[in-house]
Amino acid sequence: MNFKKSLVIAAVIVTLAPFVSPERTLAQTRQPNAADVPGMPSVPDRSNLYSETAVGRLSPAVVGALERVYVPNRSANTVSVIDPRTLKVVNTLKVGVDPQHIVPSWDLQTLWVANNAEGRTDGSLTPINPRTGKTGTSIPVDDPYNLYWSPDGRYAIVVAEAFKRLDFRDPQSMKLEFSIETPACAGINHADFSMDGRYAVFTCEFGGAITKIDLANRRVIATIRLSAYFDRPEVLALLAKPGKKPKQMADPGRPGATLSTTQGMPQDIRISPDGKTLFIADMVAGGLHVVDLEPFRQTGFITTGTGAHGLYPSRDGKSLYVANRGTTKIRGSAGGKGSVSVVDFATRVVQTTWTVPGGGSPDMGNVSADGKFLWLSGRYDNEVYRFDTSSGAVDKISVGREPHGLTVWPQPGRYSLGHTGNMR
Repeated sequence: MNFKKSLVIAAVIVTLAPFVSPERTLAQTRQPNAADVPGMPSVPDRSNLYSETAVGRLSPAVVGALERVYVPNRSANTVSVIDPRTLKVVNTLKVGVDPQHIVPSWDLQTLWVANNAEGRTDGSLTPINPRTGKTGTSIPVDDPYNLYWSPDGRYAIVVAEAFKRLDFRDPQSMKLEFSIETPACAGINHADFSMDGRYAVFTCEFGGAITKIDLANRRVIATIRLSAYFDRPEVLALLAKPGKKPKQMADPGRPGATLSTTQGMPQDIRISPDGKTLFIADMVAGGLHVVDLEPFRQTGFITTGTGAHGLYPSRDGKSLYVANRGTTKIRGSAGGKGSVSVVDFATRVVQTTWTVPGGGSPDMGNVSADGKFLWLSGRYDNEVYRFDTSSGAVDKISVGREPHGLTVWPQPGRYSLGHTGNMR
């Protein structure tokens, strides 16, 4: 059965599925908003674009999928497969060089392993069949550090980090269709998308910035620098002066306080439930930059913890889980002061922070389908953490070397925008 035909069948089944509430008619679930990108599934609740990722809203497309957690071990070139019921590794898959993220396909039929082969030329994408847990034939692809999908499902967006480039490819064959150069975005890596599907915003890890892409016109609109001192022009001017500076310097406006002169390192990015605000984790600044999508400017900063890295909405769309890796270094050490901060989307206040007993390095992952657990890789501790979202209690599972962007599968949602399961 071809890709388009399977989507049509899935759409028909969705209208009959038990998770569609009685008051939500066929027209409401399928009729696109005039402002949305053609071909993108409509947004039923425009006050909460995460409404279709709530508990119980599993798509018919994931029927038969094994309940598993897939963990890419970057330094081992393997994927550890965990049974979430027993908390045991039940399989180890050999994949390509430097597997970074496990990415659900737009149609939810495949899990792709992004093997970027850092510093080499043999990058690849390895497919995993979520119904069998087995790998297929890897496809050679230039530097696939990360992988996303256009909101209409027409293209795979390979984030070629080393080349400052986004490669738009056929979502099945991975044949290159066209590229968008992002020369002002050093270390381009993570992304999220506007509610209407017309824009993508990518973080620039090595440029301390974010860049906004017009997907329809295939061009960069703007790139802006981020700073915890965004609202203090005198500090920004001081930091912008040429010449070598110490890592910490006296704050001229606040006696006794110091300023960090180190450029930030933006990591994961997530949009607010109403689609108006972007939250960007910064592992050097230790918190979240807050940016208005329109106009494209920074309006806030929320301190969370050292090494703020991965961002995951709760299943009710009210909270944002922030994985604080516990270090500002790209190559950290085991037993760090890693933690998870729980931020209220509406108030932008940190409600609570969960620490890792004995230390750890929470990195990237996702929330279980029932919303009861947050699964994260322990990047420098060769383990995976399962946080209880009601108490913050932590279970640890040993995996391969340097686990990175794990995914939990299946997850609620109608389609995937990429990464470890940015579902809508």
